[in-house]
Amino acid sequence: MKREAVRTAGAPAAIGPYSQAVRAGGFLFCSGQIPLDPSTGIMADGGIEAQAERVLSNLEAVLTAGGATLGSVVKTTVYLVDLGDFQAMNAVYGKFFPVEPPARATVQVVKLPAGARVEIDAVATVG
Repeated sequence: MKREAVRTAGAPAAIGPYSQAVRAGGFLFCSGQIPLDPSTGIMADGGIEAQAERVLSNLEAVLTAGGATLGSVVKTTVYLVDLGDFQAMNAVYGKFFPVEPPARATVQVVKLPAGARVEIDAVATVG
């Protein structure tokens, strides 16, 4: 099976030995995105809503670079530092996935990179 790394300047660069996404077998596997502005490397200002918006915009940029769209996402995982942010994050998430949203898991974690409050990864179909 052919495997190809995907990179885009439209999302923060990987901060370790991983790719922003990998395209393989008709799928795009997107690494988790945190709310860093890709042009400045600075965390999104504001609360969970602003962070979720930035995360999903970053994810959309990776999907586009990999030949996918938000509409072709089949599964996401949302990582929250505080499950108390669930409803606010969910309101923003729903704007990005308004029709037939993907399958999803949401988990609370102790800590995320760079002090982020939310991280989201995704799997999408391509082709």
